[in-house]
Amino acid sequence: MILELNFNSDEALYIQLRNQIILGIATNRFHEGDVLPSVRQLADAVGINMHTVNKAYTVLKQEGFVKVDRRKGAVIAIDANRLEAIEEMRVELKVLLAKASCRNISREEVHALIDEIYEEYGGLSQ
Repeated sequence: MILELNFNSDEALYIQLRNQIILGIATNRFHEGDVLPSVRQLADAVGINMHTVNKAYTVLKQEGFVKVDRRKGAVIAIDANRLEAIEEMRVELKVLLAKASCRNISREEVHALIDEIYEEYGGLSQ
């Protein structure tokens, strides 16, 4: 598992870890049913506190990306509730688009950026 954490970033390490796992799912490095390293293994591998990994896994579970299996540990389990995911995205996009508007970023620039990023996650198949 290759994870890139920036120890000099203002972003909390557990958020960075969460984001890296979500990016891994989106880029097909992680698949439904893949078992993530144990909290201890990942903490040792990345050089962070076990509580930080545990917090990241907890957030991923709450967001529907991971389930916890007593025997296997943290397992990739993407939440199938599409409507809920769309509503969550709507809320997050409102803030991002408001920031873009305040910085005079055009609709065309936003669309181009979305297309560019989305292509990294398997293209624009729909």
